[in-house]
Amino acid sequence: MDFGVFETSIGTEFKNKELLRQAFIHRSYLNENRSIKLEHNERLEFLGDAVLELVITDYLYKKYPEKNEGDLTAFRSSLVNSVTLANAAEKIGMNSFLLLSKGESKDTGRARQVILANTFEALVGALYIDQGYDGAAKFIAEQLFGLIEGIVENKSFIDAKSRFQEEAQEKVGSTPLYKLLKENGPDHNKVFTVGVFLREEMVVTGEGKSKQEAEQNAAEKALSQKGW
Repeated sequence: MDFGVFETSIGTEFKNKELLRQAFIHRSYLNENRSIKLEHNERLEFLGDAVLELVITDYLYKKYPEKNEGDLTAFRSSLVNSVTLANAAEKIGMNSFLLLSKGESKDTGRARQVILANTFEALVGALYIDQGYDGAAKFIAEQLFGLIEGIVENKSFIDAKSRFQEEAQEKVGSTPLYKLLKENGPDHNKVFTVGVFLREEMVVTGEGKSKQEAEQNAAEKALSQKGW
């Protein structure tokens, strides 16, 4: 796989090409390619998550001096959740460079979305090591900063669970109940599946890297399904 094509697409040349390749290696890929000398990308993802949060926090703090902590936290969550990161990853063609097992490569649903979001974070971690803070911050700015004004204008930063609860109470006189249905994956990289119920009816299920994210995903899908 020619990662030089990807470097061109993001306008960045890595000093350490192996570091870039590692950012795309999913744990499952190593199970089928044991001769590969590189690690999977989970340590890079851990680092990238922290860098991403710091860069976004610094940007929002300076851009919105009049906003309180709660608003800034909501804005940040909208920029760093798995849906936003997966969409950003797809736009720059990361999906074509993922190194996955044959089984994982067949899944194009929510599980792929989570993998893409994790890989985006791993890429940020790799950029931080290879290019320093400024290099990572430049990439994050190019991919994510432009989204925030639309998020604020459309109020899409408002908690989906809160919106669904308000609509459910107003329209059907019921408070949504969220139930954990299953957990998949190792402890350090689980995917949680949650169902949202109105009385006895399960409206939809949602998935996420945490129970909270799965609940938000379920609430967003429920709002769409109900036409609220």
